[in-house]
Amino acid sequence: MTSTSTDVKAYQWYAAGQWRDAASASMFDDFEPYTGDLYARVADCGPEETRFAISEAHNAFGEWAATTPAEKARLFTTAADIVRRRRTEIAAILARETGSTIPFSTFQQDLVVSALEHAANWVYLPKGEVLQSNLAGTHSIGVRRPLGVVASFTPWNGANILSWRAVLNPLAAGNTVVVKPSEFAPISAGLMVAEIAEEAGFPPGVINVVPHAPGAAGPIADEFFASDKVRCINLIGGVKTARLLARRAGETLKRSVLELGGYNPMIILDDVDVDYAVRAATFGSFFHQGQICMNTRKIIVQKAIYDEFLDKFVARARTLPTGDPLDPTTVVGPLVSQAAVDLVHERVQEAVTLGATVRTGGTSDGLVYRPTILTDVPYEAVAANEETFGPLVLVDAVDTAEQAVEVANRTQYGLTSSILAGDTYRAFELAPKILHGIVNVNSPTVNEEPHAPMGGVRSSGWGRTGPDSLADFTDVIWINATSTQRQFPF
Repeated sequence: MTSTSTDVKAYQWYAAGQWRDAASASMFDDFEPYTGDLYARVADCGPEETRFAISEAHNAFGEWAATTPAEKARLFTTAADIVRRRRTEIAAILARETGSTIPFSTFQQDLVVSALEHAANWVYLPKGEVLQSNLAGTHSIGVRRPLGVVASFTPWNGANILSWRAVLNPLAAGNTVVVKPSEFAPISAGLMVAEIAEEAGFPPGVINVVPHAPGAAGPIADEFFASDKVRCINLIGGVKTARLLARRAGETLKRSVLELGGYNPMIILDDVDVDYAVRAATFGSFFHQGQICMNTRKIIVQKAIYDEFLDKFVARARTLPTGDPLDPTTVVGPLVSQAAVDLVHERVQEAVTLGATVRTGGTSDGLVYRPTILTDVPYEAVAANEETFGPLVLVDAVDTAEQAVEVANRTQYGLTSSILAGDTYRAFELAPKILHGIVNVNSPTVNEEPHAPMGGVRSSGWGRTGPDSLADFTDVIWINATSTQRQFPF
């Protein structure tokens, strides 16, 4: 599975229930964002490994699809027990490999356990429907049938929970999976899933993981699209990548499920408890350094409370502990790379050039970018309408709730949103007007429950999580049987 040389681990890739060296025996370096130290060396997979993984997933599909729900549920709950036992260890791996702070890393493990235990029940859900027929003596039903091999692209941010989600949803529907993890988190976003699946006893070929060196995703993706054994492309990632994959999926007539980013607004109405709004906004904006798709990107506040909210929000942001992700008191750790830091700073500087005001932050210490709040940002600034993966949030003032909705909808994205109000019914009436797949009333934009139908609209993708995902990973088959001889027109 893994070997150790001094403090640097060496990871093989995983297929057909075995750990394997890459055909070329080549490895790539996996660095810690915070320290810059070499963390691990990982097998560098390419077309040959990917073809093998697809073939083994295809070979395992028939038996896995026919496995009883009870046995699938047992495997999921066993995996949940392993994650629970290894909770602290896995959290430290996430902190070192991805810069995820210990609070977020442990939070991820709790989500993984919950997702696995929920998925143990989803295996009973892909059920059929009895249909009415206009033909006498005819019995008509619709049944769900798994697709086959699903190719899942998993991200570096929220690496552990999102990699499990990309595996669990297809598996619960009866499919097998080949995972291509992000080059920034090959362990957290893929190989850790394989380790736990192996220990839990998942059959060989059901879960396969093909990591790759930076910049080398193309040949693996090519194999996914070239193989007629791969029935579905399942991406958790960015809009730019999604557009490329969706275009290729259309050309090859493969199903695609896309869970993408968002430009997530938080509306704060004038009857809110301001102190609560500050706490919710701080969490939504700066959780995991602003590096998850649900982070709050723009806060829209009614003018009656704007000054009070802004003063308290800025003051709270300045107190957030930053630094080492392994320190359990750290709230804001490092971004994933220097390129990520540069991008955040570039967008802050552009906004300032166009007239924005930096209320706090706007500087970095190594890869740690300080919590940053901007006001007076014109819409032509990139930060005003494009997702920026970092601890950057904009605050706008509006007169009315209706204007707040208009500003919230001024984006191509449609993932998650939030409305904070003293009068919950007032917020609930506004909720359907928000053009996002998720609307949280009196909760932050960052919110998750494993059984909920979470997912985006517009440029935030399509498909849903939880049991609703079973529709994405199955075909509906119509079966009808006539017990009498039919009459035909000729």
